[in-house]
Amino acid sequence: MRFDERMHNGKPQAGFLRSRGLNYAQQLYRSPPWITPAHESGPTRKKSSFLFLLRYCYTGGMTQKRYIRPDGRRVDALRPVTITPDFVGSATGSCLIEFGQTRVICTASLEKSVPRWREESGLGWVTAEYGMLPASTGRRKRRPGLKPDSRGIEIQRLIGRCLRSVVRFEKMPGITVHLDCDVLEADGGTRTASITGAYVALARALRVAQEDGLVQKGVLSGAIAAISVGVVEGTALLDLCYAEDVNADVDMNVAMISTRKAGLQFIEVQGTSEGVPFGDEQLSTMLALGKKGIRKLLTAQKDALTS
Repeated sequence: MRFDERMHNGKPQAGFLRSRGLNYAQQLYRSPPWITPAHESGPTRKKSSFLFLLRYCYTGGMTQKRYIRPDGRRVDALRPVTITPDFVGSATGSCLIEFGQTRVICTASLEKSVPRWREESGLGWVTAEYGMLPASTGRRKRRPGLKPDSRGIEIQRLIGRCLRSVVRFEKMPGITVHLDCDVLEADGGTRTASITGAYVALARALRVAQEDGLVQKGVLSGAIAAISVGVVEGTALLDLCYAEDVNADVDMNVAMISTRKAGLQFIEVQGTSEGVPFGDEQLSTMLALGKKGIRKLLTAQKDALTS
């Protein structure tokens, strides 16, 4: 069978031509060639050009290079997630959360007072602090000391904002919950792991406070979790490890709240281009990946809280 008969009599045989180049190749075969040997002309010249294109397509010249993740995960796969509740016995609520090699201890402590500016409101309060142990990153990280850690301050404000979004403060008057997130090991995604783990610690602490009559029933309006997404070498990825994060073209953190009435909704989306701008399609892909990952994290939280 001649090559041009394969092209015009039915579909090409399996594996004969990469699908990415098929439509373009068909168009080029019917149009004047752009790369041909100079001594050929007419149908012979056209056919020679098309054979060149075929070899180019078949060897991957027109296909996008497939990104392979350092740990072999699919682009839409989370790292192994483990949540160990009541990890710190002396805390009112606590857990150890692990996203692969990222490990964070989250604790919740209750205080029977509120900030001075909150005293006359009859409402409670939730605040958060975040820190990394000196050896958490491999190379020793200095303790903040007297000099504020601007990155840590930014992250703890993010954690506090996210967790306050699921609290009904009128049901915990005069009570402050302090959330502390301490990173034992950092391999990317420490802030999203902290948000996800802090919710478990908060829920455990408020359950104890309710049993002690300090807060009312229904103090939590829903659950919240967070995950990182990004683009590396043109490929959208879920839950970036450190090796991916430092090479990302786009870095984004997504936090979502789940309630019975409204379902899953966005609370915080932080996205930054690290050098390559991203369009609507990539943004939609990343948000969809984030939503998929957060659904799994919400299930892991529920399992930890019912264990």
